[in-house]
Amino acid sequence: MNPQTLISQDGEVILYPNFFTLPESKDLLSQLETKILWRQDNIKIHGKTLPIPRLTAFYGDKDITYTYSRITMKAEAWIPELLAIKKRIEIVAKVNFNSVLLNLYRTGKDSMSWHSDDEPELGKNPIIASVSLGETRRFMLKHKYQKDLPSLSVDLTSGSFLLMQGNTQHFWQHQIPKSQKPLGKRINLTFRIIVN
Repeated sequence: MNPQTLISQDGEVILYPNFFTLPESKDLLSQLETKILWRQDNIKIHGKTLPIPRLTAFYGDKDITYTYSRITMKAEAWIPELLAIKKRIEIVAKVNFNSVLLNLYRTGKDSMSWHSDDEPELGKNPIIASVSLGETRRFMLKHKYQKDLPSLSVDLTSGSFLLMQGNTQHFWQHQIPKSQKPLGKRINLTFRIIVN
């Protein structure tokens, strides 16, 4: 599994490159693409209402809600595929996650802008466990305050597992930039603990 520590200053980010095998990843991608209740939300930017450049879904324990970018999502009930992934990553993360936010990147034009997962309902030092399935995408990190620190880039391949913990969300932002390349579908699952 050979974990790689990407960040150890002002937080901890660890990458497990081949956490799921390629056959497992391919099967999970196919299952989740069809079984998940995907939605297309809108966001206001500079007074304009625009569709978010990806599809999203939120699953978790009963009655859990999550709000980000003024979008409130009520958790759908867990499905077996999500519970199987959750069980595997909880062994490494050493916590029990109660929810997962899923993003479906349909092409290279779908993206996620710079942000931190620091919403109040995630608690003081959120643990975010991110699983990638499908197309490889570039993942970038930059320090919020130390502008002299160069941003970090890593390719998240299918089956990779990225763990962000400690005070990472206080000091770092991350993004999935757009790509001009003709890229296929990617599903990203970010398991989290909602404390509201």
